[in-house]
Amino acid sequence: MSAQVVDVEVDREVEVRITFDDGVTAVFPVDVLREACPCAGCRGRRERGDTTLTTGGQASIRAAELRGNWGISFTWNDGHDTGIYAWQNLREWWNAGGDAP
Repeated sequence: MSAQVVDVEVDREVEVRITFDDGVTAVFPVDVLREACPCAGCRGRRERGDTTLTTGGQASIRAAELRGNWGISFTWNDGHDTGIYAWQNLREWWNAGGDAP
């Protein structure tokens, strides 16, 4: 059975901290999360070698919303809001070194 999320802290300009029930706290920089957006549109931009942040500059989070027990979504400062980050994927990403989802 995988670890469950017990706490999420969002610093809109800096990072997202996710604490799991096994004591692991995963910390993801905001700009890394934005670039790693899992939606189809952002994946396509990455495959073409483009950045996912459509406004240029620094990414920041306008809003965060829990998606049931399985993930979180963000509204970004460029207006993008379709990517859902699954807890399991974020934990696997963290376990692998946090370099890419």
